[in-house]
Amino acid sequence: MSKIPSIVRFLPILNWGSRYNKDTFTEDGVAAIVVAIILIPQSLAYALLAGMPAETGLYASIFGLTIYTLFGTSNTLSVAPVAVISLMTAVALDRLSLGSEGEYIAAAVILAFTSGLVLMIFGFLRLGFMANFLSHPVISAFITASALIIGLSQVQHFLGVEVSGTNIIELSTALMLSVSKTNLVTLTLGIGALLLIIWSKRALGKGLIALGLKPHIATIFSKSGPLLVAFITSCLTYFLSLDQQDVQILGYVEGGLPTIHPPKFSPELIESLLGSAILISIIAFVESVSVAQSLAARRRESIELNQELIGLGAANLGASFGGGFPIAGGFSRSVVNFEAGAATPASGLIAALLIMIVTLFFAPILYWLPKVCLAAIIVVAVYSLIDFSVLKRSWIYSKADFTAVFLTLIITLTVGVEAGIAAGVGSSILIHLYKTSQPHIAVIGRVKGTEHFRNVNRHKVETFEELLSIRIDESLYFANSRYLEEFIFNLVAQRPKLQHVILMCTAVNKIDLSALESLEKIANTLHVADIKLHLSEVKGPIMDKLAATDFFNHLSGNNYLSHNQAVEDLRKSEPLYSEPKTHL
Repeated sequence: MSKIPSIVRFLPILNWGSRYNKDTFTEDGVAAIVVAIILIPQSLAYALLAGMPAETGLYASIFGLTIYTLFGTSNTLSVAPVAVISLMTAVALDRLSLGSEGEYIAAAVILAFTSGLVLMIFGFLRLGFMANFLSHPVISAFITASALIIGLSQVQHFLGVEVSGTNIIELSTALMLSVSKTNLVTLTLGIGALLLIIWSKRALGKGLIALGLKPHIATIFSKSGPLLVAFITSCLTYFLSLDQQDVQILGYVEGGLPTIHPPKFSPELIESLLGSAILISIIAFVESVSVAQSLAARRRESIELNQELIGLGAANLGASFGGGFPIAGGFSRSVVNFEAGAATPASGLIAALLIMIVTLFFAPILYWLPKVCLAAIIVVAVYSLIDFSVLKRSWIYSKADFTAVFLTLIITLTVGVEAGIAAGVGSSILIHLYKTSQPHIAVIGRVKGTEHFRNVNRHKVETFEELLSIRIDESLYFANSRYLEEFIFNLVAQRPKLQHVILMCTAVNKIDLSALESLEKIANTLHVADIKLHLSEVKGPIMDKLAATDFFNHLSGNNYLSHNQAVEDLRKSEPLYSEPKTHL
């Protein structure tokens, strides 16, 4: 019996599946239709963005959605190709010297497998907390910069030219040199497709509702804009023979399903791609969890971070066995899935079955699909990811956070996505260390007539010359322990009549070994100067840690339950000869 909870934890489908019924199937089915309508053209577009054959986007969607249904904990997360991860895939593979399309596909499969394996390992090691290493503003800046690079990279398809580049500078330069070769037919077709997608997204649904159509039916039609545009532009290309006017078309798309087999492993290739796989894993996890948590909260549901690592990892492993590339939870698709009423992860499985039907029977129709139509779909999709307001908010609220956001944005745009996310992680950690290395430490006094102690620089309080009360507003660890030493010793040097120092530890949640040694040093130094060190309001877990050492055996003062008790006790045991001094 003890094994059952563990199995359910690793296979959440055993939990929600036991309660599945006709009503949830209907809800999931409607949501799946809407998601599949969006995902089919997106899968093709993101495959081309990743530099892969179009059909591999469909394969990645089928296997990703299916496997996540088994292992995922979010009822609405849609795990399939996404723009940012596809771009990161292209950047990672472009660095390798790959001689053929076959080698490129094999490398993408290895990248998906390695990313999935990294995510699975993180999940089994219960490292879900690593999502906290990247702040939301930094992620927002990275996604914004990536969206700009993706959007600019699609301009070549609107112009009907071919350019390369992994950052804004390379792409802009290449596009300016190629603008004279613009194919006006392609440009016209692309702008028309772009405007039609935008219109269907913003106005079609409202118009259909005004005509009397039921809202959920109108929603399906409005979300089907990309599919409708793909059909119209394909028909135009076929009947007007636009391919003979140099309009680039998708060409042959292999029908049927791929042969399921493990990737062909190459130690050298895995070693070359490991760094990229780790970065892709982190971004895929953080991006997926952000949307999954947000949507779950709106229904008063919850997700399990470590199981999400396993679910995303398994989905990527499945995609690699099916010949796909790295995948993640998509923001816009998941929101659509949520709004369409998806009740369980089974909506993803149903969507996968619908995509499978298209792959099996309708792949040849995709031959005439213009690449500029897919470019228009990508541009509309990534536009919603652009958010420059994070720069203003971070500048107003915290210059340190602004520094991390700005560095991430600029480095991603000018150097590349991998350098950008590395800069984001590095700057986030450095800024955290900087902030916590200089914690807020306040000299406090008692509000007259109460037992409350407040900062002497902010409140009208009373203090005593022989007694120094200090409140530490941060956990103590190796990076800030020396700062605490200097702060206390500087104050002590300014107070010749000082007899007691009391450290109020209300906000101290942890004390590491380095900080413990600093406290011992502070206690010994003060003892030599005939000053006693006392602690107050130390939390239980920290007391347990300290009690396991000989710290209290060498502490010259006492440990008090409350700070007011410490002040009163010291005044009674050693009457202070000075009158209270009032601040402010």
